[in-house]
Amino acid sequence: MLNWDDYHTEDSTAAATPPPVTEQAISAAIAAEPSTAVEASTASEAVTSSDQSAIARATEALATMDVAPGLEELEMGAARLNVDDKAMINCRADLNQLVPFKYDWAWQKYLDGCANHWMPQEVNMTADVALWKNPEGLSDDERRIVMRSLGYFSTADSLVANNLILAIYRHITNPECRQYLLRQAFEEAIHTHAYQYCVESLAMDEGEVFNMYRELPSIAKKAAWSLSHTHSLSDPLFKTGTPETDQELLRNLIGFYAVTEGIFFYCGFTQILSMGRRNKMTGVAEQFQYILRDESMHLNFGIDVINQIKLENPHLWTETFQQEIIQMIIEGTQLEIEYARDSMPRGVLGMNAVMMEEYLQFIANRRLSQLGLPEQFPGAKNPFPWMSEIMDLRKEKNFFETRVIEYQTGGALSWD
Repeated sequence: MLNWDDYHTEDSTAAATPPPVTEQAISAAIAAEPSTAVEASTASEAVTSSDQSAIARATEALATMDVAPGLEELEMGAARLNVDDKAMINCRADLNQLVPFKYDWAWQKYLDGCANHWMPQEVNMTADVALWKNPEGLSDDERRIVMRSLGYFSTADSLVANNLILAIYRHITNPECRQYLLRQAFEEAIHTHAYQYCVESLAMDEGEVFNMYRELPSIAKKAAWSLSHTHSLSDPLFKTGTPETDQELLRNLIGFYAVTEGIFFYCGFTQILSMGRRNKMTGVAEQFQYILRDESMHLNFGIDVINQIKLENPHLWTETFQQEIIQMIIEGTQLEIEYARDSMPRGVLGMNAVMMEEYLQFIANRRLSQLGLPEQFPGAKNPFPWMSEIMDLRKEKNFFETRVIEYQTGGALSWD
């Protein structure tokens, strides 16, 4: 086999003894020169001619272009946009004009989301890997919780992102709100990345984890419920503008913000963060805490959008429709209780399914109250008050003693 020295030697030898040049070869080269020069000149002229032809065609196309469709789309010549022209849905104002703002809260949430940017690879998973590989590191019930949580969340955030991009974004007709929706969609991608990072770091069976939403009943039911509230909106022919279609959009928003992100996520969040409080799977728990912070912002944004639509379109918020929404919240709560029982058949991490049921009823009451609806679970209390503290990240510096939890980027970083 040749090594570099052999290659260099052979190359040097070849260079040192070039083949002899004959008189016939010299004569042939001289005879070919005029022909080669002519061919090169001809090719250059052909390229120049081709360029000129393309430019001429482009000039002709622009000269004969019908600008009417484009002008109609941009509403050229229309009056400048006023704040009062803007609306959350069914707005005819120019969606390309971000300012003037009508909903300052939406723009502020976009800025807050940007300031809270993070990436999964920044979280150290070394301790998690060692603990997961250690047969004595976690109990079977604790491993079950980690697997179930990654199994649900690994696809749940993809479902939410698809709904944002394929359904909600098209029908929210306010540019500052759309700006936040774009930021939220990116954050959903980061969350899916985080779950993949956890699965890969822990050397889990990717096929098993990423297919739980189709193969495990307690997870599949939640995914199916969420998807049932986007089926009509994802139809390219669906349009808002009638009371029926506007209410369908509201169902979608409530289903995904108040139930999927507002209820379905909370059992898994509580379980994983409780594990982190016990200094177990701290890398996974740290990422879940960042995700919880993001999802809390998503939830608050969604509730504000829903309530703004109600304010601008009071005719949609009928008594019958309100009862339907209450039923949706109750259904979501029951599905999450079923998931809690499946993922936590015995007491673990200082909690059990009975405590989780009360917590989820407490959360459901909050969602109903945020939507201006009556609570349905009287007396439900929060058995996990530390969850409220974790959601207020400004109180939780170095919670897992790994880094500053109030993560912000650039000039927004605060160490106070």
